[in-house]
Order: sequence, then C-alpha cells, then structure tokens
Amino acid sequence: MQPTPLQAVILSGGAGTRLWPFSREAYPKQFLALTGDKTLFQEAVTRISTLPSGQGITLCPPQVICNEMHRFLVAEQLRCLGIEGSRILLEPVARNTAPALTLAALSAQAGGGDPVLVVLPSDHYVRNLAGFQARLLEAARQAAQGWLVTLGITPNRPETGFGYIRCGARLDENASVVAGFTEKPDAATAARYLETGQYLWNSGIFILKASTWLTQIGIHRPDIAEACTRALAHSQADGDFIRIDAKAFADCPADSIDYAVMEKLCGPSAPAAAGVLVLPLDAGWSDLGSWATLGEVKPRDEQGNVAIGDVFARDTRDSLLYAQSRFLATVGVDNLIVIETADAVLVAHRDKAQDVRVITDHLRLNERSEHLYHTKVHRPWGAFQSVDTGSRYQVKRLTIHPGASLSLQMHHHRAEHWIVVRGTARVTRGEESFLLTENESTYIPVGVRHRLENPGSIPLEIIEVQSGSYLGEDDIVRYQDHYNR
Repeated sequence: MQPTPLQAVILSGGAGTRLWPFSREAYPKQFLALTGDKTLFQEAVTRISTLPSGQGITLCPPQVICNEMHRFLVAEQLRCLGIEGSRILLEPVARNTAPALTLAALSAQAGGGDPVLVVLPSDHYVRNLAGFQARLLEAARQAAQGWLVTLGITPNRPETGFGYIRCGARLDENASVVAGFTEKPDAATAARYLETGQYLWNSGIFILKASTWLTQIGIHRPDIAEACTRALAHSQADGDFIRIDAKAFADCPADSIDYAVMEKLCGPSAPAAAGVLVLPLDAGWSDLGSWATLGEVKPRDEQGNVAIGDVFARDTRDSLLYAQSRFLATVGVDNLIVIETADAVLVAHRDKAQDVRVITDHLRLNERSEHLYHTKVHRPWGAFQSVDTGSRYQVKRLTIHPGASLSLQMHHHRAEHWIVVRGTARVTRGEESFLLTENESTYIPVGVRHRLENPGSIPLEIIEVQSGSYLGEDDIVRYQDHYNR
C-alpha cells in the first residue's frame, strides 16, 4: 500500500491587532517567539515536519499563504528550520481562507499529485505536541478516504470568543459527523453548549485531500474556484515565491472555509461521501487571540501574575506584566494587562483584552506608524532601528546579514554618513567601490548612487546618520535590488 502524501498549508495572512504593541502589521504575532524559542509560525510548521515516521504517510514540503509584505519573514523563518522546497504563495489582497485554500489545493495538484492537505493557522499554541500529532494522523487517514475533517477543541469553559461545532452521529470511537457550525455565542448559550457535551470549539484546522476541496468549492462556490484558477494560471515565479496575479485575485469573492463549503455539507441532507467529520482535540490548544489568552499559557506566580522582563510587582494580582525594554513596576492593582515596548505602552483591564484592536484603528486613522512598524524594522537584508530623530536629522542602527546587501539606490533629499561599529562593509559610492572596517566611516552626498554590502561571515553593524530636508523611507530610487522590491 502506497503511503499517503501529506502537505501542510500554513495560513499566515493575519495582522494580530489584538496583541498590539508587540504585534505590528509589518511584523505580526505569528512571526514572534511568544511561547518558546520558536516563533508561532515556526511552531505551526514544526507540528507537521516532525510527524513520526512509519505512520503510512510521506511528507511533502509545506505551502505557505501569506501577505507579500511578510514574504521575506516567511522565507527566513523556514530557512532557520532547515525547511527546503516549500512554496510561498503571495496574496496580493486578502480574500479570507476559502480562496487561500483553493490556491493551495490548485498548487498542490500542479505537479500531478493529490496530497492530503493539513490546513493550519500560523498563530496557534499547542502544549501537547504528541497528542496533537496523534489526532492529526487519525484525521489524515479519514481524509484520505474522501472526508473533509476538522479538529474540534474540547471546551473547558463557556467561551464566547470562539465559534462552535455541533457533533452529530458517531462514525467510530472518536470521529463524529458534523451536524453544524455555529457563530460565537453569548454567555448563556455558551454555558448551554458546555452542559450538553455535544459542542466543540472551532479550531480552524482542516484536513482534506486537495481534490476533495476543489470538487466541493467548485460545486458550492464556483466563482471562487474560477477566480483562483485564473489567478494561479497567471501567477509568476520569483525565486522562492509565487506571485498570484493581482487582477484575477482581486476579482475573487472573499469567504471563509466554513461558510463557503463546510456549513453546506452539514446536516441530514448532506451526502455521506462528502460529509464533514470532527475529531476532538484535547492537547492544550489556544488561538492566542488576545493578551488574556497569552497570559493563560504562561506560568503564573502565587498571586496569579505573569511577569516577563524587568518587572517589579507589589500587591498585584491576576495581571499580565510584560516589559520589553524598560523597568516596569506595579503597586496595588488587580486584573491588569501592562505591555511595555520601546515606543508604546498598553494598559488595559483583562476583561477588555479583545478591544485592543481599537488602538490600531486609531493609529491608522491618524496616520501614525506605531500600528505598522516596531522601532526595529526588518528587511530582507537584515534590519534597522531608529536611535534618535530630530529636525533635519535621523540616526539609525543597521544590521546586515552575512553575504547580504542593500539595493543600489539614490536619495533626492538626504545625505548619509555611515560608521562601521562591527564587521566589514563593502561600499559602492558613485563609480568607486571600497571596504570599511570597524571605526571607519564614509559620507554619501545627496543624489549619489550607493550600495552597502556585507562581504564577511559575521553580521555587519552600521550607525547611519541621515541629514536633509526630508527623511522619509519613500525617498529612495532603486536601480538594482537582489530582492526584487
């Protein structure tokens, strides 16, 4: 018997606004190491890449669906895991999970195969990896027979922040036919769901064959299927990335996997061969959708506090205190969330954790940048961090990866001074090229083409002093760029 090909599909399009100020649009929560040494995205990939061998499956390289803004973050974090051969599909616009899965299924079949797809959000937490993987392998066996399978989380409280799955007839000891999906309930309805024992939380994790999904999306949402087929047919390969055709994908309706297909296959009239199964999962799962839920997966002290970083807490109970760059102290408070970063501080009551997104809405409407960038901004060549800003000047610290280089570029309004503090730099300035080592510097006048490269084997650290009438990041003309920006 041939092993079943299994392929992870990592959905990584979220902005994580409820975990502001740690999560920013340019560097959202899935790319942060919030629960361990790996980022949430890397943990999602690892749950599939470390499946035990000899289980009747063969692993295919994962596919990732992400925002174009995050493509280099995805590629770098996969590289750090040693994952090779993955396909990174770049969504030109957000169209929810049903179009994303359709693109992934079409891409999975492009090479002539028909793998079982494991569709995972990129920002979940699972404490019990072995328990999760055992359920996943069970779900994969059901999916290989043509079922659409989802994992439902065994509820431990009447939660109003999740959708629910109603379990129908038992198929075997664990699997049940899904009788219906329900929206997020009010508190009384959630308590009733918990009492009946017939409901599970909707995890958003789906396991199904590529062909099974394409058949069902073609039946129930042919408009999505047709738009995605056109968008992928006109896509362009760009190194590790697949750029989905912007015009065709913009015409695609937005819909979720649940609404587009799953709900239409539930109930007594659904054909058995195309039904939806649910397997219960009790493995310490969390969607990490807010600061309150993050606090639930972290160890607490005797007063019920989660304190991370340089924190002093006196007469403080049941609070989440997170200091990233400064000393944080609390006295005589309860049930607070206090999150400190280099450029922003959040203070909220634990009961209002879901409302943090209103802050990012305010920042966006007022054309501020704190919802978009951290003080440290990541680029494919490394990162830069603002040190000081004033009238007509700005100081940044640049870190360039070994072997990486900035684009060959020019600025209309600013000059730049570069001082090497660590490593060796290769500088292109006009028609000349030269090396700079530690404690050496150079000057780039306004209007001169220039490039900064790291030819060494250690990170290159530069202090950059910009001066001029306009210092915005959009004052840049690129002539050559290794990253096709």
